[in-house]
Amino acid sequence: MVDEALSAGAVARRLGVAVTTLRTWHQRYGLGPSEHVPGHHRRYTPADLARLEIMRRLTAEGVSPAEAARWARQAPDSSPNGTAAPRRIQPPSRDGGGGIPVGRAGPAARGLARAAMRLDAAAISETIAHALATSGVVATWEGLLRPVLAGIGERHAATTGLIEVEHLVSRCVSEALAAASRARVPTGPARILLSCADEEQHTLPLEALAAALAEAGVSYRMLGARVPAAALVEAVNRTGPAAVVLWSHTRATADPAQLSALLAAPRRPLLALAAGPGWRADTLPAGVVRPVDLAEAVSLAAAVRDSLDQSTRD
Repeated sequence: MVDEALSAGAVARRLGVAVTTLRTWHQRYGLGPSEHVPGHHRRYTPADLARLEIMRRLTAEGVSPAEAARWARQAPDSSPNGTAAPRRIQPPSRDGGGGIPVGRAGPAARGLARAAMRLDAAAISETIAHALATSGVVATWEGLLRPVLAGIGERHAATTGLIEVEHLVSRCVSEALAAASRARVPTGPARILLSCADEEQHTLPLEALAAALAEAGVSYRMLGARVPAAALVEAVNRTGPAAVVLWSHTRATADPAQLSALLAAPRRPLLALAAGPGWRADTLPAGVVRPVDLAEAVSLAAAVRDSLDQSTRD
């Protein structure tokens, strides 16, 4: 049982609630950890987790916390041989199975999706911050944030709903990535220029790249959303970056003429990256590289920065 017991932080991430919410449920309703090892904090057992899952589900459906806790406390404890007694009948779920799909992503992504459906900004931010601190930007983006954001998009495409969920999650993600970028401000000149394509408004992947570059110690300059080709060329001519990353999320914004204009700039960069699913490989001008994922974009940007720094030292 000790090996299966979980800390408060692990339970919070699995359920998609804030640790402070767990403390409140413990103090007000007696739904706390029951596993105790001398000299250590109390831990949550599988039976504790089952009760908390009932509490989370019912409160998300609009049941009052006190009533939800009453139902949760009726969940049986595990028997001494590790098997659970038959559960009492629980109130039917009223969510219609309308959760956010996250595919094969892990418990943290499922917890984040549940927090998103509840519009629980504190739990969303806490989950993202923990992942960034423990796993880094690239792993957090690929294993946690991208599956949840894609799931929200999938649900919206099917139902036209979840706009409020998408807005809240996007804000929380943006704030967390900005905090990660500020935590590790690289030194040296900004060799990398980050920009969205003309009329492109999806900036989160570019913000993830910025945070990942900061984490890798690579200085960058961010232009942001909806940058016309003429403005991008002007920025390139004024700053002389070693590499330019142009992000396009949809085919509607992936005009190869923008890349051609970039390559024709007087201070043409050493490396032009067409990032994002909007670009088609067979339409890219010669000399443009299309990274397959965030990790490759970081690696390419860091390599060209290192190459330029080495030539400057020589």
